[in-house]
Amino acid sequence: MIELDQAAYSYGGGELLSDMTLSIAKGSFYFLTGPSGAGKTTLLKMCYADLVPTAGNVRLFGQNLRNMTRDDIATVRRRIGVVHQDCQFLDHLSVLENIALPLVVSGQDKLADRANLKELLAWVGLSKRANALPPELSGGERQRAALARAIILSPDVILADEPTGNVDWDMSQRLLQLLIELNKMGKTILIASHDLGLIRTAKSQVQARVLRIYNRRIQLAGANL
Repeated sequence: MIELDQAAYSYGGGELLSDMTLSIAKGSFYFLTGPSGAGKTTLLKMCYADLVPTAGNVRLFGQNLRNMTRDDIATVRRRIGVVHQDCQFLDHLSVLENIALPLVVSGQDKLADRANLKELLAWVGLSKRANALPPELSGGERQRAALARAIILSPDVILADEPTGNVDWDMSQRLLQLLIELNKMGKTILIASHDLGLIRTAKSQVQARVLRIYNRRIQLAGANL
């Protein structure tokens, strides 16, 4: 579903990622680790067509990112749900309206989808907060709303950038369980995280693999993580 073939990315200050080769199969569960500044977010951005590699290739669902048109990218992005680290919302819209935005933008805002939206709110535990405004939400509620928004279009792949970085342990476990449930439904999961406790918990429940960015390259971490 996502393939990197000797992909690299350079900023003005030099090469950040080099010779990245990786194949993420349908239904797999991966964590992406590495120190701050190692390039985890940059790698995720290449995986959802927000950045084009400066060398090598990235293929998303069989299409080479370098050859994609704007329409191709829009189609691919509907198959990829992204939970950003900063959880940005439109503060003048309710939680329900923020989560529904991908439906509106994609032209799929129908009555049946609105019914599914209510079920989704219940699944992430936000039914009672549907009409709240984003500034009224706790950190954990914002993260659950971000996850709901990321999966409202039923994507094949969910990418999450430090989704538990600003919540306590109990909430991080709740978020992890939601992602594990999605994986058991057949969704492909890639989570950037530095939380080793969270990773160990996941590995005890699903076949989660751990990728590590080290010295600008990516490697499969050992089983003793």
